[in-house]
Parts: sequence; structure tokens; C-alpha cells
Amino acid sequence: MRQRDYGDGKKVRVQQKGKGMSLLESHGLVKNFGGQRAVDRVDLKCEEGELCAIIGPNGAGKTTFLNLITGVVRCTSGKVTFNAEDITDLPSYSIAEKGLAKSFQITSIFPRLTVVENVQVAMQAKRKRSLNCFVSAGKLFREESLEILEMVGLSKHADEVSGELSHGDQKLIELAIGLAMEPRLLLLDEPMAGIGSEERVNTGRLIQRLNHDRGLTILFIEHDMDIVLRISQRIIVMAKGAIIAEGRPEEIKQNEEVRRVYLGE
Repeated sequence: MRQRDYGDGKKVRVQQKGKGMSLLESHGLVKNFGGQRAVDRVDLKCEEGELCAIIGPNGAGKTTFLNLITGVVRCTSGKVTFNAEDITDLPSYSIAEKGLAKSFQITSIFPRLTVVENVQVAMQAKRKRSLNCFVSAGKLFREESLEILEMVGLSKHADEVSGELSHGDQKLIELAIGLAMEPRLLLLDEPMAGIGSEERVNTGRLIQRLNHDRGLTILFIEHDMDIVLRISQRIIVMAKGAIIAEGRPEEIKQNEEVRRVYLGE
């Protein structure tokens, strides 16, 4: 057990679990859109403390799969468990409250708020402190929010308007918002999309640090194979809605089916 101080005089005991314990599982997950099957009987396990990537060609069902896990889209059939609890039919906000946070392929921030205000809003929502007659909203959780911004490299932009920052920095704001939700599992949908090569490398290193230094379980979708092979502990390959391979990076590199389907060889 450890204690986390939320800055309001309250400390919450948080249980830490070691690697090897299954945190997320999907069992026979299926999603049909009319006559088209987007996700086809996917069985997946993600262990506590893992850093896993999901790769595959466009239309493979990767984003739909994440949306099923987070309750954004309802599955046609199958089951999802998180921390051994069935979350299949829960709404997305209930799933988020249980410690599963997701960033989106298209950035989703409050562009008129400052960078730090975006993180503060997430913290207030997480701790149900959106209304407080005795504390200025601008001060509520500011210190903790600044610590998160320091972690992702945005502290110098804390008081700038979010919508005026670069696309890469806006992606980092969204990552900071996800961290403000204090997740046990962080899902990232193409965190390197639309950013430059140097920014991609830095984002990859940040994801690695969050996993290694903070023990955060991370499952992410990405098309940059150099980054995927460099930072992932395990890679899951999808094609036509189904998982066709999974394994360590060196195993995936040598997999002939993956090379044929994904790399076009």
C-alpha cells in the first residue's frame, strides 16, 4: 500500500500490484456495424505494469477495439474485464472512474483554457470537486497540475492558451489530462500522429518513462514502427478486426504473416 496526497488535506490509500497480474482482458469481443464486422472475436490480456502496442493496417479495427474497452462504443457480443471486474456494459464515465483513461487520435482539449486549467479541470472532475465555495477555481489542484505538466515537458507553457500551442504540444496536453485522471491503465490512440520526428522520439521516451518510473500500465496504438519496436515490451497485431499475432518486438519482426499483412512483404 502507499498513500497519495491530493493537496486538500486528504490522503487516499492506493494498492499497488506487481507485474504478472492481468489488469485488462477481452473475451471474444465482437463489434458489427451493419453487415460489416469491425472487431472479430478478440481475446486479449494486458498485465499490470506492461507497455503494449497494437499495430495493424488502416481499417484493422484497432481504434474500434479501444472504444469497446472504454465504453465509447457498445460491443455486439463478448466481454471486457478490468481489474477482474466485468465492465462490458458500463458507460464510459464509470469505466474512467475505475482507473482506465484514454487519449484520442484527434486531440480533445479545451482550446480556450490555459494548459494548466485543462489539467485542473480533469483533476476536479476526478475528485468531484468542481464546486467549492471556499477555494478559488484557479487555485484548486494547481500545484498538482503543474507537477504533471513538468512530467510531460509543458510546465513552461502552463499559463498559455491551449489552442495556440502546436499540435504536438496539444497532444501532450491530452496526455497530461489522462494522467490527471490517475489511471491504472492508460490507452493511447496514435500519440505520435501528426507530429515531427523529434517530437515522436521525445513522446516515445516519455511513454517509456511513465511505464518504467511510475509503473503505469500502457496500451497504445501506433503506426511508427521504429517507435513501437523500440519501446514496446509486447506487440499485438490486428488485421481485418482480428488478432493475427502477438509477441515480443523481435518475434514480431520475424513473423512472416505480420510482414506480409502489415509490412507488405
